Amino acid sequence: MKIAIASDHGGFEMKEAIKRHYENCNMLDLGTYTPDSVDYPDYAKKMVRALSEKKADWGILICGTGVGISIAANRYKGIRAALVYNSEVARLAKQHNNANVLVFGGRTMAVDDVINCIDTFLQSEYEGGRHQCRLDKIENTEL
Repeated sequence: MKIAIASDHGGFEMKEAIKRHYENCNMLDLGTYTPDSVDYPDYAKKMVRALSEKKADWGILICGTGVGISIAANRYKGIRAALVYNSEVARLAKQHNNANVLVFGGRTMAVDDVINCIDTFLQSEYEGGRHQCRLDKIENTEL
């Protein structure tokens, strides 16, 4: 399993800490590579591209709060980016929403809590069933 990871400057330190913790995992770093100010929509787009081109199986995005980058990622068809703030939400994001991107706030969460969320997500499985029809409705939504 390959995991893509990306952040803006507000999530840079958290991204680096996650990479260190999962150094034995197959992780694709999409940037940013410095703490210099960058625009989070650019990194959300890099994540979407990596997933759509099958360069990764799922992803992790991080900005200061997680809000902006999750909004940007969810603008794209096929992306189910879940802003996660505890392990219960991580579990449900996988079981009920089949999230393919976990999103965290680099300035609002502790590294240990983020690691716990990722581990919980990895140990969870999508339940399908009644949840699939809801995901189908989202995927087929047009104005």
